[in-house]
Amino acid sequence: MATILFTDIVGSTDLAVKLGDRPWQRLVAAHHAAVRRELDRFHGHEVDTAGDGFFATFDQPAQGVRAAEAIVAAVAKLGVSIRAGLHTGEAEAAEEKLGGIAVHIANRVMAAAEPGEILVSSTLRDLVAGSGLEFSDRGLRELKGVPGEWHLWALVRDATDGGKDASADGVRSPVAGPRPSLPLPEKPSIAVLPFTNLSGDPDQDYFADGMVEDIITGLSRIKWIFVIARNSSFAYRGKEMDVKQVGRELGVRYVLEGSVRRSGNRVRITAQLIDARTGTHIWADRYDRALDDVFAVQDELTISVVGVIEPSLREAEIERARRKRPDSLDAYDLYLRALPFAFTAMPQDADEALTLLARAIELEPDYAAAHAAIAWCHEQRYLRGGLNEEVKRAALHHARAAIAVGGDDAAALATAGFVVAVIEYDYETATAAFDRSFALSGSSALALGFSSIVRAWKGDDATAMDHATRAIRLSPFDPLLYVPYIGLAYAHFAAGRFEEAAAAGARASQSNPKFSMPYVLHAAALANLGRGEEAKVVADRLREVEPGVTVSTAIRSARFANPEKNAELGKALLLAGLPE
Repeated sequence: MATILFTDIVGSTDLAVKLGDRPWQRLVAAHHAAVRRELDRFHGHEVDTAGDGFFATFDQPAQGVRAAEAIVAAVAKLGVSIRAGLHTGEAEAAEEKLGGIAVHIANRVMAAAEPGEILVSSTLRDLVAGSGLEFSDRGLRELKGVPGEWHLWALVRDATDGGKDASADGVRSPVAGPRPSLPLPEKPSIAVLPFTNLSGDPDQDYFADGMVEDIITGLSRIKWIFVIARNSSFAYRGKEMDVKQVGRELGVRYVLEGSVRRSGNRVRITAQLIDARTGTHIWADRYDRALDDVFAVQDELTISVVGVIEPSLREAEIERARRKRPDSLDAYDLYLRALPFAFTAMPQDADEALTLLARAIELEPDYAAAHAAIAWCHEQRYLRGGLNEEVKRAALHHARAAIAVGGDDAAALATAGFVVAVIEYDYETATAAFDRSFALSGSSALALGFSSIVRAWKGDDATAMDHATRAIRLSPFDPLLYVPYIGLAYAHFAAGRFEEAAAAGARASQSNPKFSMPYVLHAAALANLGRGEEAKVVADRLREVEPGVTVSTAIRSARFANPEKNAELGKALLLAGLPE
């Protein structure tokens, strides 16, 4: 979905002849510069220019209209008159170009405009109702190449003082008069705005509202995210609001908005996560489903959206923490800065993470997430750093601390449970922690991924594959995607499905090239398939990642409850060329 703007200079051919080539080119350049300044101010996206014409898109319909207003005023100062046309609809991207019927309609709306006039389609006009913009009815028009008649509306520019008080934030009137800006909470904060019902059927509002309510509930179960309550975010229903203003008024750093379009027995959901401070997009996606069971679809889409938002927010927060001055870091910032080092799952990076995490728990001793991350880092140092007993004790100490103080933190519980399973072969404590984690948040890809590995070790291949598959589907672009793929590789290897184990191992190493275990599973599976040369290539890569690795050190991370499976893995690695 995009708001599409076209502009061009009125009478450009006659003007070019009158001015001559060089003055005309200077005028076009000045015109383009003026348009680009306003596009930048109103967060527009330039798509193309053709001579004196301009083609741009906007994420917010009201921003597009206000930008057009400002553009017309700015270009008028050059002594020329332009016209503008806007329409909101689904644009189609192909090979860095934008096309489709919505683009064609916007272009034809512009062609119908008079000099200095800004025309919009009725679709766009309905979307900006209540935003303070006023329009004059231009009636039904036939647009060349577009079926049927189209109801067009002209912006009443006098009503907004020719754009002089239009701000780059795109909104003059808040929901109920000016509101003071609220300070941001310490945790990452998000508001989920009501999804727009594009079906044209008011009865479908319940579906859109149910989706949003479930998303708010799902996000509220993630302890490290501060979520604005439904009553506050739903105050913006039907209002064309700029996300920056929403962020200021609600005191949130992130805003989730979207739309629902139902047609027959199918529904299309679009959602986008936006940084309210900068207006930049962090994540966006589209979901198409058949509505055989409305509530089942609602549940599935809710879990999908919540599942992908968590890692997206985490990545955005890590980047934000990286930009902060070292002397201004609090416990949360230190934890965020440590995560990329912890995520590689290798001891050399774990040492970097532990330095930051130690400072975090000095500032906040009961920080469950930090304790869980410390436990995970020590687990990495224990298994791939020489089985040091002191490191083992540290891992268990922090894992138990995370479980003790992190009863409402799904990710901390899952991470700590995984460490206990690895260090002590205590699968019962681990699965109990996973189950508590799932009760808090059924959309935690990290918890599902860790659970898949432990279930595979226990011999519960069916559950392991189910949890891994769900984690991958929930969060396909997560930096921790290697975790469920390792779970899949373990489960398939134990079941003798070596082709599938090799594929899962390869995907895990693509997700995290610095981690040695995916290469272990990949090489072993290839060796058992009789593909010795390929297995040796993967084993060579394993030695690059973990110099000095042997069969005995490689299989330390395989904690199969059945010792025969560990022996089988070791034999396969010998076939792959790894020294005993």
